[in-house]
Amino acid sequence: MLKKMQWRFIRAAMAAFGTVMLFLAAGINLINYSVTIAAQDRMLDGIFEYEQMAKAPPPGGRPMLSEMPWAPGPEADFTTRFFAVHCDMDGNVMFISRDYIFSVDEDTIKQYASNILAKGKERGYYKEYRYRANETEKGRVVIFLNVSRDLRFITSLLLVSVVIAVISLFVVFALVVLFSGKAIKPYIRNMERQKRFITDASHELKTPLTSIATSADIIAMESGEGEWVDNIQKQTVRLSHLVASLVTLSRLDEGMPFPKKAGFSFSEAAWEAAEPFASSAKAKGKKYTEHIQENLSFHGDRSSIQQMISILLDNAVKYSGENGEIRLDIYRKHGKICIEVLNTCNLPKEIDLNRLFDRFYRPDESRAAHTGGFGIGLSIAQAVAEAHGGSITVKSRDGGTILFRVVL
Repeated sequence: MLKKMQWRFIRAAMAAFGTVMLFLAAGINLINYSVTIAAQDRMLDGIFEYEQMAKAPPPGGRPMLSEMPWAPGPEADFTTRFFAVHCDMDGNVMFISRDYIFSVDEDTIKQYASNILAKGKERGYYKEYRYRANETEKGRVVIFLNVSRDLRFITSLLLVSVVIAVISLFVVFALVVLFSGKAIKPYIRNMERQKRFITDASHELKTPLTSIATSADIIAMESGEGEWVDNIQKQTVRLSHLVASLVTLSRLDEGMPFPKKAGFSFSEAAWEAAEPFASSAKAKGKKYTEHIQENLSFHGDRSSIQQMISILLDNAVKYSGENGEIRLDIYRKHGKICIEVLNTCNLPKEIDLNRLFDRFYRPDESRAAHTGGFGIGLSIAQAVAEAHGGSITVKSRDGGTILFRVVL
């Protein structure tokens, strides 16, 4: 249990850290991507104005690219690589401006422009270029800005972010594992004290309970059966069951529940456990059906498995109400043994089904007092299932039926 608690703490811490890292890495990369696109588009807008000067140069001729106010710097003539394609309204190329790039031939440029015009998009990426397609009074202009350096930086930043995030996760995981023991140490101490108290108290109660039961039996033999003696005997049996349940829970919590696991016939063990409850249900006028697959075998502790089945059936008989229905199904599916106990009931609307496995939790205190339960039976059933590497779940349909399912 304590190991599970520690790993639950580790998972929660890693989930929180992983979420923060994900948002941080995503935020950095999105901001970088947005800023980069904005800078590229500003550059394309400036180049478009620059290309318009090629058609109608100002007095003195068209200035150098680095002299434009939007230029990235005095080295812009050497660092900015672009070409522009001027077309008529039908998409026919009139002329190509490629003074700032020489690595692309005219046929390739015409093909690029044709592909972009066919797309009909104003802006976007095409291979290693950011493009802008605009209509002018005389036709269309498609400008291609080489942004391979920016794309490499975006990719590099993304990869670096992923690597840093993964390394950070491993480092934090190691640190959380290292320090999680210290973080839950106070809780472990409290749990150990609680378990020790329950174990000691249970053992201390056994002797006086045995003495009370023996004394009540003697009084009954000497004075005859009576209301008070009968009540003493019933309450003694009830307390004895509580003590036995507390000892069982304490043993399961210690992680050494079943030192003598062995192979046994699961089908036979289930029939033995279910038989008294079948009789009890029918005696109370309830409909009881069972379907137990034959020749099921299992490696584990036979008595604890029978105890788990008994707990589930006992709950079903107690809470199924008058003329209720109870169904037990045990079968093998995908190599696992499944135990399903379903019964009709009248659950409160505000009930939290997952809390049914909490110790001493009873959704209806008045009814629990009538049925005589202590609220630890399902805790034991859950502990037995988990001690055998299995799980137990519960679900309900509109509060009219409740189904417990164990997978081993």
